[in-house]
Parts: sequence; C-alpha cells; structure tokens
Amino acid sequence: MNTGEGTAQGAADSGSGGTGGTGGSGDSGSPGSSGTSGTSGTSGTSGTSGSGTAGSGAGAGAGGERRVRVVLVDDHRMFRTGVRAEIGATDATGVEVVGEAADVDQAVAVVTATRPEVVLLDVHLPGGGGVEVLRRCAPLASDPQRPVRFLALSVSDAAEDVIGVIRGGARGYVTKTITGPDLVASIFRVKDGDAVFSPRLAGFVLDAFASTDAPPVDEDLDRLTQREREVLRLIARGYAYKEIAKQLFISVKTVESHVSAVLRKLQLSNRHELTRWATARRLV
Repeated sequence: MNTGEGTAQGAADSGSGGTGGTGGSGDSGSPGSSGTSGTSGTSGTSGTSGSGTAGSGAGAGAGGERRVRVVLVDDHRMFRTGVRAEIGATDATGVEVVGEAADVDQAVAVVTATRPEVVLLDVHLPGGGGVEVLRRCAPLASDPQRPVRFLALSVSDAAEDVIGVIRGGARGYVTKTITGPDLVASIFRVKDGDAVFSPRLAGFVLDAFASTDAPPVDEDLDRLTQREREVLRLIARGYAYKEIAKQLFISVKTVESHVSAVLRKLQLSNRHELTRWATARRLV
C-alpha cells in the first residue's frame, strides 16, 4: 500500500510541476530569446505528458507482478521464522505469507480463515499430521473457483510419508534442504496447478501408483509415532544425537527420549540393533 500511494503521489506531484511550467510560460521564456518563450511553455506541457506516462508505466509494472498468498504449517516456530525470512519479502519474491500454524487444529482454522492459494505443509504435526489437515481441508482444495493447494515441505524423504500426503491430496512434496529460490518457484508451480517433486521422490509416487497391491501393514512400525519414525530413520543413517536435534529442530534430550521410546516399543537393546532393524525394512 505504501508503494502504491508513493507512486500515485509522485505522479500527481510530477504532473503539477509540468502544469506549473506551462502556466508560467512567460517566466520560463525569460532566460531565452523572446521568440522562444512560447516554445519553453510547450516544453513544460511536454514534461507533464512524459511524467504521466512514466507514472502509468510504473503502476502497470507493479500490478503485473505475480503474487501468491501462502500459509506456513510447521510445528517448529524457528523453522517457520526461517522460511518466512527466506521467501516472505513480497516485493522481491511475490510471496505473501498470510498466516502460520503449529498443529492440525490451528492449520485448519488459519487456512479456512485466510483462504490462501498455497499451503506449505509439514508432514508430521501434533493432532494427526499433514494427512489430517488435508482431510479436513478437502472441501477448500476441491473448490473450483478458489482452490487451496498444498505443497508438503518436510525433513522426511521416506516413501511412506511422500505417498501418504500425495494420496491425501497434496500437489507436491519437497524436503527442507530445498533452497529459497527453488521453494518460491515450487510454490508458484503448485499455485498454477502443477505437481512438484524432486526426481527421487517422484519415483516413490510413480512406484506407489503403478502398483495395484496395497503395501503390507508393518505392525511394529505402526507402533511408532511419526516423530519416532523420523528419529529412527536418522539413527539408522548414522546421525549423532546432536545432528538429529539440529535436523529436526528439537533438543538433544528430546532425541534421547524418542530413541528410548523406539527401543522399548521395538524391544531392541541399542542403536546398532535399531540400524539393522531399519535396514531390513528398507527405511534407511
């Protein structure tokens, strides 16, 4: 609003200056020869016309820039702040962050209230996860006039997470290692109705939808929460506790608690057994 007002005021001031030049043609002509005073007056009129055109051109450029309204849904406030700082400079990126949410209930309320064009949705959220947000927002996603589209943005690159949110209605899935410019580009593509995946994640989706058989249920894995699965996967990949804490934006003590819970639920003794268990199920 400030930019528009400034542009409009600048055009008005510039127009006033040009008109003043025309009205005061005698004064403007004084420095020159008497035969050219009329010409000087015309020059003032020409300046008015040029200023008006420049103002119109600037307004057209601002109005022609692409914009997209976005809601951020992630249970880590630090991560949301980082994403907003990276993509939320609207004049530079075209992205306007209109709301944030940290859990399922907040997400549904904010999305319903703001009706953004794109929602950046974490897969693992308190209250049921990204899939639950998609289920409860399904009427908004299917609105033919103003569809709300969802782009999953998660630390997880596990096949079951990718497939779960895509089956739930998300238009794409990118991981949190994505760069700011690539994330902005992905947001605009999803807004336009395209599907967005990294090549590896796209392979998961193609394999899942090409298969006619439902994947077998792993009762042991089903005992774990989404967050415990994330920690399990990173432990199996050889991450230290501090690295996992940094990756998931949680404390080291929280990581230790999750590891203890996983070991107890799976009846395993140490992280080496945990790694073998995860590798056997191709979770790494």
